[in-house]
Amino acid sequence: MINIALQGAEFFAYHGFYPEEQKIGCRFVVDVNVGFIPPGDLLEDSLNKTVDYERLYIITCEEMKHPRKLIETVGQSIIDRIKKKYPFVESIEVVIKKLTPPLTGKVAHSAVIINYKKPEHGV
Repeated sequence: MINIALQGAEFFAYHGFYPEEQKIGCRFVVDVNVGFIPPGDLLEDSLNKTVDYERLYIITCEEMKHPRKLIETVGQSIIDRIKKKYPFVESIEVVIKKLTPPLTGKVAHSAVIINYKKPEHGV
């Protein structure tokens, strides 16, 4: 299995349950890890035989631009788009960290971690 990862992709976005979060926005950091078995010979040296991390970034960027109340929803949308683009993917992990969330004490970040694992055949 091969893993392709984006680590520490930074965004300013307007996700949040409270209306003020959707107005003032917040900084987010996103990690995306994708595991897959190549659909062909990697020695062909072709992007068609792997997961393109530039495409992962574009998908993540587009989803981060679409405001939602829950970052869980954002994470699931990222996973769904990756699965659609790369049907040979076996596993995906998306971590979305909301930096300095609006809480009553100092917190570095809150986070949502969403994992996907392709069902085994015959299940």
